Amino acid sequence: MNKKDYYEILGVPRDATEEEIKRAYRKLALKYHPDRNPGDKEAEEKFKEISEAYEVLSDPEKRRIYDTYGHEGLQGRGYSTGFTDVEDIFDRFNDIFEEFFGFGFRTRRRQRPRQGRNIRYDLEITLEEAFTGCNKEVIIERLEVCPTCKGSGGIGKEVCPDCGGMGQITRSHGFFHITTTCSRCKGEGYIISKPCFDCRGTGTVKVERRINIRIPAGVDTGSQLRIRGEGEPGEYGGPPGDLFIVIKVKKHEFFSRKDDDLFCEIPISFIQAALGDKIKIQVFNEEVEVEIPQGTQPGDVIRVPGKGMPSVRSGKRGDLFVKVNVKIPKELTKRQRELLEEFARTEGLKIESPQKRKRKFWI
Repeated sequence: MNKKDYYEILGVPRDATEEEIKRAYRKLALKYHPDRNPGDKEAEEKFKEISEAYEVLSDPEKRRIYDTYGHEGLQGRGYSTGFTDVEDIFDRFNDIFEEFFGFGFRTRRRQRPRQGRNIRYDLEITLEEAFTGCNKEVIIERLEVCPTCKGSGGIGKEVCPDCGGMGQITRSHGFFHITTTCSRCKGEGYIISKPCFDCRGTGTVKVERRINIRIPAGVDTGSQLRIRGEGEPGEYGGPPGDLFIVIKVKKHEFFSRKDDDLFCEIPISFIQAALGDKIKIQVFNEEVEVEIPQGTQPGDVIRVPGKGMPSVRSGKRGDLFVKVNVKIPKELTKRQRELLEEFARTEGLKIESPQKRKRKFWI
């Protein structure tokens, strides 16, 4: 299904400022908040919808991608948008709600399984590597379960004295019944009397990993490769996140590229242009013959079908486009000039030699 426009959802123009976007979201969040609309599924879905729009438009990078490429652009760059339930929204925007209303909304439901965070890695390759495909080793830093405490954070778990093990404290504020995360145990319901020395009680440590990646032939700048399970570990038994390899292809000194087509420029002599010829061009690992038609003009473009870049999806190759630059010699031998003067006479032209023009000048 096609998603609605985020600007339309929040009721703001496309050039809206950050403050205008935040103000619009505050107004709608107050209107559709689940505590104000108990049991109203339509209001709950609207609350999720406006929160999704705000999540994208309040983030400068996500907003830039959305403005340029739309919803597909966000998905293509590994950004997941939308919320499965309102608890995710309260957890994601706790600070914003505190700013809006003076209190937060984070809840005890943090302990349900959560997928780990995705990791993005920007990889630069050459155009030749993009043409043939290649293997690359990348080095990433990511959080992993602490091997010392096996993710427990330490030993000596004790019931949190502030929340009594609930991980949350509930209070009323107008029509809202607000459940806030216990600040002492951070929603866990317990505290650790002896935190792990290696992870300092977090249960995770940062490690460096080397991962071998196969880059398929035909990738282009902006292409993404998804390596499942190579992101950060999930929480409470949730699956790990994914690793997204974002490709950037370096500029080539001879070839340029548009989609699956290759473009280049070659110099030829005016004799080759006039009489026609066959020349060979090295297209990375292949020698391609290009036929120069008789009477080729400066700037003409010759198309060679099926000799461009391979498609990353089908493997079918694009075309090669060769632009011809005709070179005129600056110096001629006596014999070359005689032959050209003879040709000029057949064309009805009378061209004097430089020596005759020079003598006339001094007379």
